Amino acid sequence: MHPIINFGTVDTVPNSIFNPEVSMQAAPVSRRSVMEKTAAVIGAGSSGLAAARHFLALGFEVHVFEREDDLGGNWNYGKPCARIYRTTHTISSKPGTEFPDFPMPQEFPDYPHHTLVLAYLRAYADHFGLIEHIHFSTGVRKVEPVNENDTRTRWLLTFERGHSRRFDILVIANGHNWYPKWPEYPGVFSGRKLHSAEYRTPDIFSGRRVLVVGGGNSGCDIAVEASLVADHVWHSTRRGYWYMPKYLLGRPADQVGDLMLALKLPLWLRRLAASMMYRLLVGSPEKTGLPRPDHRFFETHPVINSLLPYYVVQGDITPKPDIAQFDGNTVYFVNTSSVEVDLIVFATGYLIRIPFIDERHLNWQSGRPGLFLNIFHPAYDSLFVAGLIQPDSGQFGLVHWQMLLAAQYAAAVRDGRPAADLLRRQKAESQLDLGGGICYKDTSRHYLEVEHWRYRQLLQKWIKRFQ
Repeated sequence: MHPIINFGTVDTVPNSIFNPEVSMQAAPVSRRSVMEKTAAVIGAGSSGLAAARHFLALGFEVHVFEREDDLGGNWNYGKPCARIYRTTHTISSKPGTEFPDFPMPQEFPDYPHHTLVLAYLRAYADHFGLIEHIHFSTGVRKVEPVNENDTRTRWLLTFERGHSRRFDILVIANGHNWYPKWPEYPGVFSGRKLHSAEYRTPDIFSGRRVLVVGGGNSGCDIAVEASLVADHVWHSTRRGYWYMPKYLLGRPADQVGDLMLALKLPLWLRRLAASMMYRLLVGSPEKTGLPRPDHRFFETHPVINSLLPYYVVQGDITPKPDIAQFDGNTVYFVNTSSVEVDLIVFATGYLIRIPFIDERHLNWQSGRPGLFLNIFHPAYDSLFVAGLIQPDSGQFGLVHWQMLLAAQYAAAVRDGRPAADLLRRQKAESQLDLGGGICYKDTSRHYLEVEHWRYRQLLQKWIKRFQ
């Protein structure tokens, strides 16, 4: 485990560690106190912190409401809201993870451990003066518009302790990777079952026969960790995936991908390059014993794992197809094979849940909120959602641009500037392709999927219209 770097206070952080370039990204603070309005931000994770930073910069009176007694959200290991395990590292490298106006320290490794990410978020909050605006241990029970027919309605927040308060602006930043999605199969399993949301350390696998269900990043990580201590591990997936290593050509894989995007290589050429590198560095699925993918590169959320193919080849992990049914401790698979297992981990993802607000206020459609750019309600000018994306890269930087745009729009509406009119019309009339031309597999896993390069360009294009 990496040691936690002592960042110190904002006044003592050396420039060699943090030297934010904020001139382009930061918005000037409004001095027009007469126009000041209140903004409620629900959640003090990475997205809520970014929202608070930008709405404060544009002169809003910001209040962040956090259910836990500390900030960090999913990155605060051990808190009830956190879904990370003890060995969690980022799967995107520093440049693709960090906030663009607050770079990660040079001393951080390419893929920081969760303790370093939490320290980074603390430093971010200190640097931008956010702590004094956070109300810890203050859960929100219910949110509703004061006037549902008013596009600029205020919002009434009722807290778990019973009191209520009205705000001019509402930013929802409660996260979407916290409510476990449990698959259903015929029969009854008599062993132990848990969701990856509950997993923390691999000692629970010691001496057991373990089945891990799910081919995402968590499923692969947990299968690898279990294989080190379990009697044996089986890994069940509905389809084959492209398991990309963390490094390509001596560089973090996402940086190689961004280089191809920066060079404006067409999708077909990027797919060809990815296929060639995969076969060179990993080998064909048939040779590794992994199931062959049923899709082309980039059509599913990327799985970054250098070790899974290795442990499969070594015989410590046995790939299996989807489950057909349970019978006691016996698990039957769709290819008619079966195994006896003691413990099953369902790394089957999460459902989108925003429990404190009625779905109709979020234009809910097909299992997800129907929002322009996954941020803006088509009708309300006073409601925004932060971080409601599943990018093929890091999250923090994209949410930075999301919340800069949201704050700019809210300020334009507040100040009566015509710059808001175009976005208001756009968000009411149409949705945009956020996949950069990629046709993702039609699964709930990709409800919020965005191609980060194209998505960032869209956000920055709109931001320029408010400058």
